[in-house]
Amino acid sequence: MKAIVCLKQVPDTSGKVAVKDNGQLDRGSMATITNPDDLNALEAALQLKETIGCDEVVVVSMGPPAAENMLRECIARGADRGVLVCGGEFAGSDTFATSQIIAAAINKIGVGPEDIVFCGRQAIDGDTAQVGPQIAEKLNIPQVTYVTEIKKEGDALICKRALEDGFMVVKVKTPCLLTCIKELNEPRYMSVSGIFGAYDKQIEIYDYPALKDDPLIETDTIGLKGSPTNVFKSFTPPQKGAGQMLTSDSPETELAGILTGKHLI
Repeated sequence: MKAIVCLKQVPDTSGKVAVKDNGQLDRGSMATITNPDDLNALEAALQLKETIGCDEVVVVSMGPPAAENMLRECIARGADRGVLVCGGEFAGSDTFATSQIIAAAINKIGVGPEDIVFCGRQAIDGDTAQVGPQIAEKLNIPQVTYVTEIKKEGDALICKRALEDGFMVVKVKTPCLLTCIKELNEPRYMSVSGIFGAYDKQIEIYDYPALKDDPLIETDTIGLKGSPTNVFKSFTPPQKGAGQMLTSDSPETELAGILTGKHLI
């Protein structure tokens, strides 16, 4: 049994978002971080390894060569090996094309009958929450999204998933894919020994020649050419105004006074 964790290196949106003249993100000039929800997915895989003893935790990401450092950070947190999917042919991929490529990479890693694929709920740069479910469809395995709790029961998992107005408990057999949300766990930090050990391990590189024999990898299903959607414009959202705290013993009266003063009521 192994856990395969999909992660993405994303721009650090806590700072200024750099945008090119064509309206696309200038990723090369921005600081990057590991997508937060993906760290919850990694933590779920590491906890699974600690509790039931899965054979290995494999972290995989599609991105530029610099994303190798992110994978080493994941190894420093406890992952066993890293796979970077990297190639010019993959540039410009939207969620559909990205899921094609990552699913092909997971096929190359190999999905056994007891294996679990973990993904974050969504990436903070696109906020689509599409890639994880699309990977499951391409791999033809069941999926459970918005997972807040995981328990192993025989050859199945009992997952609690968050809904808008409550929770749902789902039993799913492996192999399967889970998308994780921040309420699932608290991601651990890198350890000192893990940091030193991470740089002794080789990150595997899957380029286009390594994946081209997979049926999912065709010239019209990957990269910009294989993307049915494209980004029209990227921009920094306007800053929200500062909030005002109500500190009186009668907040309802204070609020009514404020709204009246603004001629809102």
